[in-house]
Amino acid sequence: MDTVTGGCLCGALRFVAQGAPRRVGICHCLDCRKHHGAVFYAAAVYAAADVTVTGPSARYRGRVFCPTCGGSVLAQSGAETELHLGSLDQPDLFRPQYELWTCRRESWLAPVPGAAQHDRDRPREA
Repeated sequence: MDTVTGGCLCGALRFVAQGAPRRVGICHCLDCRKHHGAVFYAAAVYAAADVTVTGPSARYRGRVFCPTCGGSVLAQSGAETELHLGSLDQPDLFRPQYELWTCRRESWLAPVPGAAQHDRDRPREA
């Protein structure tokens, strides 16, 4: 997969990512749950330089969303851009490699088979 595309509900805010993501994960923390209005958040994390964003956007604590439809499509942190898996044009491109904040996971939600499980944040890379 060379190019990944996606965007918001109304189509005004778009992104294009080149190459493979650095990692793919799920987060169950309260911030992610509140931001997305969902019981978990899933993202493919790219180097910021590998992602091009076009169209109008608004921001809140690194989260980027469409000011028209409110669609949350990505987050930016330092030199990385997290593309929300739900905003991708093509579903089922990535499988999560890890889960964060599993202490907050809903009891009825099973762990992702084969994904590393972290009670809170994942260990920092060296």
